[in-house]
Amino acid sequence: MSLKDETKRILRTHGITPRKRLGQSFLVNENALRRIVSYASLGERDTVLEIGAGTGSLTELLAEKAGKVVAVEVDPRLVHVLRERLKDRTNVDLIEGDILELEARGFNKVVSAPPYSISSLILFWLFEAKYELAVMAFQKEFARRLAAQVGSGDYGRLTVATYCRADVELLDVVSKDCFFPPPKVDSRIVRLSPKKPPFRINDEGFFSEVVRTIFTQRNKKLRNAILPLLSQRKIPKAEALRLADALPFHARRPRELAPEEIGLLADEAAKVLPREN
Repeated sequence: MSLKDETKRILRTHGITPRKRLGQSFLVNENALRRIVSYASLGERDTVLEIGAGTGSLTELLAEKAGKVVAVEVDPRLVHVLRERLKDRTNVDLIEGDILELEARGFNKVVSAPPYSISSLILFWLFEAKYELAVMAFQKEFARRLAAQVGSGDYGRLTVATYCRADVELLDVVSKDCFFPPPKVDSRIVRLSPKKPPFRINDEGFFSEVVRTIFTQRNKKLRNAILPLLSQRKIPKAEALRLADALPFHARRPRELAPEEIGLLADEAAKVLPREN
């Protein structure tokens, strides 16, 4: 029986229908799963975090290689399946809950095929965690944005945040036919290694605020794209325009600015803008 048929059988036996609201689409190609595991170079000393354990197919492969697996699953229906399937796996800790609301600790690697719907949230969560290596399967278009070139259509807030926090390797493409139910697009395996920002950031919180603000209007001139940030600080429009015109790169567009240039912009903006209390 193929892994796809086995997954269908498990779901049918437990009366489970995948929920679109949770972005449930299970990777059911054993070759793809084994490639994901292999890219993590797991050993007995590793504790690996799996986000969204699903029906447990990836969990079992991880348990064969790692010293310990922390498997997190938010859907109580699937938690019931996992408890039954993994009951003899003494090196697996199963946690029921939303990873974004949990304080998962003690892991050094992350291996997962998370729901597409929370890819951005998972990535920003990961950037705040302590880890050595992460191997994840993301929607192909999403993966492309992680390593996009400045000025390209995929370049944006996600690119800048990733550039500042991790080295990215875009690995194998995984066909949508390898999932059940199949999503509308293919996926891509991504390997992330944490790093310190390659340039100095004086205030990470303010830098993130600037990035978030200007990329909501990525095709406008910077002087206009940054006005919402000035408005939040209750600066009169005329004064806001004067301040915006005094900032570096004000005549360029956010999508044209390299992360280092945005860092310089944030530092200069911090000098002239009143800070929020």
